[in-house]
Amino acid sequence: MDINLLVKLTSRAWSLNILALLHSGIAGRQAPLLSATSAGRTAFAASLDHLLQLGLIERNPGHGHPLRPEFRLTSAGTQAAKMASAIVNAVPNDSEFRLIRKTWTVPILALTGAPYRFSAIRADLVTITDRALSSSLQQLEDRDWIQRDIKTTGRMPFPTYRAVRTGFAINQAVGLTVF
Repeated sequence: MDINLLVKLTSRAWSLNILALLHSGIAGRQAPLLSATSAGRTAFAASLDHLLQLGLIERNPGHGHPLRPEFRLTSAGTQAAKMASAIVNAVPNDSEFRLIRKTWTVPILALTGAPYRFSAIRADLVTITDRALSSSLQQLEDRDWIQRDIKTTGRMPFPTYRAVRTGFAINQAVGLTVF
């Protein structure tokens, strides 16, 4: 998956969860999806609209009431849903799942399968601010999803970040190849 599409996909809190639920076979109507996510109505509706705009889901023609439509995955959405399902399954509990719903968690983990410098992560995630990246890296390090190592081989020591444990499982689920 392209890193820019991944950033767009994760910019809404419940997008990955909705895709994972559709992949697992939950009915594509709003009520079953909403109850399965435990999201608020407003956040859920925003995530659903976002997935429609990205072209990952579509209204199922001929099914559902106009006020209660039914949704299905598009061909692009099927691949994204498979990835989302693997990400959701990699996270063992609800308290850690809150971290997955944050905008930058999955894109950062997708990039850090190998040791990566702060500046390289920032360059690949064009729209991220230094503060957001620093905060996200700190939260991931606190959860032990990212390991921070100090490289002293050069003239100036510098930190590198690498996904470990659950973070590495999420990295593998995304399947990005970054050099």
